[in-house]
Amino acid sequence: MSRHKPSQSKYSSDNEDDYPSEVTLTVEVNTSSLTPLSAQVISKQATMNLGTIGHVAHDKSTVVKAISGVSTIRFQHELVQNITIKLGYANAKIYKCENEVGCPRPGCYRSYRSDKEDSPRCERPGCNSRMKLVRHVSFVDCPGHNILMATMLNGAVVMDAALLLIAGNEPCPQPQTSEHLAAVEIMKLEHIIILQNKVDLMKEAQSLAHQESITAFVKGTVAESAPIVPISAQLKHNIDAVNEYIVTRIPVPMRDFASAPRLVIIRSFDVNKPGASADALQGGVAGGSILTGVLRLGQKIEIRPGVVTKDSTGRTHCKPLFSRIVSLHAEANALQFAVPGGLIGVGTSIDPTLCIADRLVGQVLRAVGTLPQIYTGKKPLTALEISLFLLRWLLGVKTADQKQTKVTKIRQTEVLLVNIGSTSTGGRVLSVNADLARIQLTAPACTEIGEKVALSRRIEKHWRLVGWGTVCSGTVLAVD
Repeated sequence: MSRHKPSQSKYSSDNEDDYPSEVTLTVEVNTSSLTPLSAQVISKQATMNLGTIGHVAHDKSTVVKAISGVSTIRFQHELVQNITIKLGYANAKIYKCENEVGCPRPGCYRSYRSDKEDSPRCERPGCNSRMKLVRHVSFVDCPGHNILMATMLNGAVVMDAALLLIAGNEPCPQPQTSEHLAAVEIMKLEHIIILQNKVDLMKEAQSLAHQESITAFVKGTVAESAPIVPISAQLKHNIDAVNEYIVTRIPVPMRDFASAPRLVIIRSFDVNKPGASADALQGGVAGGSILTGVLRLGQKIEIRPGVVTKDSTGRTHCKPLFSRIVSLHAEANALQFAVPGGLIGVGTSIDPTLCIADRLVGQVLRAVGTLPQIYTGKKPLTALEISLFLLRWLLGVKTADQKQTKVTKIRQTEVLLVNIGSTSTGGRVLSVNADLARIQLTAPACTEIGEKVALSRRIEKHWRLVGWGTVCSGTVLAVD
């Protein structure tokens, strides 16, 4: 961020008073009457975030496309390598046919893109009854490769539940199957559906034996009581059963509509096409999920830490970004207001060069004057005190004789990868006293006391999850 200073155009939004005059006024919303299942809400936006987690090549993106009709692989380098590298996202509406006699379960559950009408006709041959919209969900498609674990942790912070993909043509568990499951346990996810994928490549006896290995693997974890649904994502086999489990086994999360709005940024974009004229330029877009409160069109917002720079003495400076919300979108659906849950694109008047290529990832968006503090320590680095808990065994790594590797204690001066919210940053351990560690970060963190932190250690050239903790204290950094 420090290399990209805001330009002096109409998109220079580093001043709280620098708002474009043409923005629509804030809409009035009666939050006391809204729920995550209100028709006016789920008609336009998702109110639940489902993560797709698991090992690489277990068809997480294929499952999302089978349910939503949307491909989450949108970058050329992802298409060439046929893997998810950035966090993918897609919305889907799930319907239930109202003809309970003519459409037995699970075939009565259908899913479509988020721009589908709210009461379409059932497509089951001979039915043609009306279907009822029962859920509108957002998928957070996480990369499964071991070198992209930090990206997966960024996505886990906004998940309400998860689909754990386990391919039936490989032994269970694979390395990132274990690591991803541990990560969602850290984030306190209680609702998981296990999808035994690629059953079209297995015989019945093999499938049953593989299910037994899955049951043994999840015993004692948060997924111990999770249903195991055999599917073929490529052939869309049993996808209707997955839709039924999403509706019946994952409760709609309780949402706080009354508090100040808070959005965790997990993606950011420059939506301008190359060669666009200066008059046609649009501000940057921040993508993420609202954790609390309601964002309204035209509302004044602040993004922290904002633009981070260092002066000649090495001291860190943070300049928050200010804007009005100029647009709200849930995929193709334009919104007047956005409620917690689901993935939202927030159009701003911020210089688009600050948003290009996910440069705002890790930052926090809130109403002006309601953001948490930016924590820092001795110059020029940032320090936090963290109450930590280490895993007993290293996940996804075994010795030459296939034995598990024990996680050693954190050492003073050791460098870790620290995930706070959607922020991924390096951290040097200054001191360790029992279960309390003081860690110097390489970048400021906009966080709150009590927020969860994931800790990873570099092992065999890759970052591996070794533990987690909560923020206990830190020194507040004054903003410019």
